[in-house]
Amino acid sequence: MSDEKNGVAVKEPLIFELSSPGRTGYSLPELDVPAEPLEDLVPEDMIREEPPEIPEVSEVDVVRHFVRLSQMNHGVDTGFYPLGSCTMKYNPKVNEDVARLPGFAGLHPYQPREMVQGALQLLYDMGEYLKEMAGLGHVTFQPAAGAHGEITGLFLVQAYHRARGEERSKVIIPDSAHGTNPASGVMAGYTVVEVPSDERGDVDLAALEEMMDDDVAALMLTNPSTLGLYDENIQQIAEMVHDCGGLLYYDGANANAILGYSRPGDMGFDIVHYNLHKTFSAPHGGGGPGSGPIVVSDELAPYLPVPLVERDGDDYYLDYDRPETIGQVRSMYGNFGVVVKSYAYIRKMGPDGLKKVSQDAVLNANYLQESLKGHYQLDFDRTCMHEFVLSGSNLKKEYGVATVDVAKALLDYGLHPPTVYFPLIVDESLMIEPTETESKETLDAFIEAMIDIAGRAAEDPDDLHGAPRHTPVRRLDEVTASRRPVVRWYPEEDADA
Repeated sequence: MSDEKNGVAVKEPLIFELSSPGRTGYSLPELDVPAEPLEDLVPEDMIREEPPEIPEVSEVDVVRHFVRLSQMNHGVDTGFYPLGSCTMKYNPKVNEDVARLPGFAGLHPYQPREMVQGALQLLYDMGEYLKEMAGLGHVTFQPAAGAHGEITGLFLVQAYHRARGEERSKVIIPDSAHGTNPASGVMAGYTVVEVPSDERGDVDLAALEEMMDDDVAALMLTNPSTLGLYDENIQQIAEMVHDCGGLLYYDGANANAILGYSRPGDMGFDIVHYNLHKTFSAPHGGGGPGSGPIVVSDELAPYLPVPLVERDGDDYYLDYDRPETIGQVRSMYGNFGVVVKSYAYIRKMGPDGLKKVSQDAVLNANYLQESLKGHYQLDFDRTCMHEFVLSGSNLKKEYGVATVDVAKALLDYGLHPPTVYFPLIVDESLMIEPTETESKETLDAFIEAMIDIAGRAAEDPDDLHGAPRHTPVRRLDEVTASRRPVVRWYPEEDADA
């Protein structure tokens, strides 16, 4: 990678370019057992003809290389990370310590029941917490993340309707939905039908009414939505779906906005998935791990994946005797370590603390929205929940500065940009979620940077087209990077091959 600092070109070497024959970054003891010939250990057709081109570097070079890379990266432990709909908040490190306790981290899933009573009790108690927060009575921890919870929930929808002798084929999804919703619907074999939003950003009731028939399997809904708006007609929506025999699915990606204030089950939802790695303090990003438990109504309980954690007095056990189950959707009992982190978080916060989480998240979002709406367009000007969506369309129309220019310019202020160009129903969208963990000083710095960028758009738009200018890597050609990614290093002599 290369950059220009103070007008001087600087090139950071790749780990391959630090390689020198004969150097090693490790020292292993001699084998204390007889060495087996390679051909006795590996099938002949899988043995390489040439050794892999692995960098030969010293330990100190390895350490410095990866520490340098980590310092070049932006993360929630180094700065503000206001990604809308992703809840990139600070997570207390004590929860990581709890998950690493030997009694949890050293467990094997095939240990006898009497040896894992503590782990089973944790899963049982955690399930009780989630059931109370969802307002529904049955839970499984098998789904590995939110999208996995979605498709598991849709398999339950299928099982429910088939048990009633029905083969419904339609799932309704709002135009503001997370992209995983339609993807899950298609993967589960349904036809996905989009319902538009009305002028206030809620589900258009008239359009929804026209879609209601005996072919509707479910409506998947996020409340509050990706627009950061709590649907004012949620109970009427639930009645419409149930009246036609359908089920209501709650995408819990935004549940951190309602903790202690409202419960999906009370709104009329039949299925709820929670993103433990968003709402309940397990690091989110970098590909995982996640956990997407689902909580369901009594009518759907018979179809839950096996096994379920049950309790008989002081004895906790795994229940496989569920003849109507959809079967397992993941090995064992889900991502147990993530559940431990979330359990520690809930126990530390308590009911009042969790309610304060939502209170502060909503307060922070409204503070940012009110401070910025005079500088950026706000299509739905009403009290938001934990996030809100601005539009850079005014800057693009007046000065030719697109949302992507605003996002890149924020990097020069040491701030990670918000989610851009989603949801799709807002032109030039900037989706901002400050979370509950950021201070007023941090929010004020973000406000100041956003206002400054809007001013620069009017004064010198061409300057913003070249942002960022002070980051380790300047603006990339994102189209080429997407369509022709370079994910492999070649020696100079092979670079043109």
